[in-house]
Amino acid sequence: MPVFLLDTCAVIWIANGEALREPAAGALDDAPARGGEVLVSPITAWEIAMLVAKGKMALSLAPEVWFARVLAWPGMALAAMPPAVLIASCALPGAPPADPVDRILAATARAFGYTLVTRERHLLAYGGQGHMQVMGC
Repeated sequence: MPVFLLDTCAVIWIANGEALREPAAGALDDAPARGGEVLVSPITAWEIAMLVAKGKMALSLAPEVWFARVLAWPGMALAAMPPAVLIASCALPGAPPADPVDRILAATARAFGYTLVTRERHLLAYGGQGHMQVMGC
């Protein structure tokens, strides 16, 4: 059963109706039929709110309403983010990304065996080092 964790950029593109690149587009479409899940992290809610607060992203809805609508998408679920994952994000092996949100997403993917769906080059490189499963989107 594949479980995919969406990076914030992937969530934004899907919300904006932009097509994801393969192989992610097909894998995400097929996930429910294959008994898989598509998850979004609570840290994505925080990152969206920060982007709005800093004026780097405009939404027609309040961030909490926007995020609630994301969670209401068919097949979407909220990923767990226990304290152990947050702590693990501070001690990732190898050369993890410097961005705290990326580190939390990486730690979440590692802790639960999820495949992180991203276009972020630092996360793709970290996955390429064998520290977690990643899929380009």
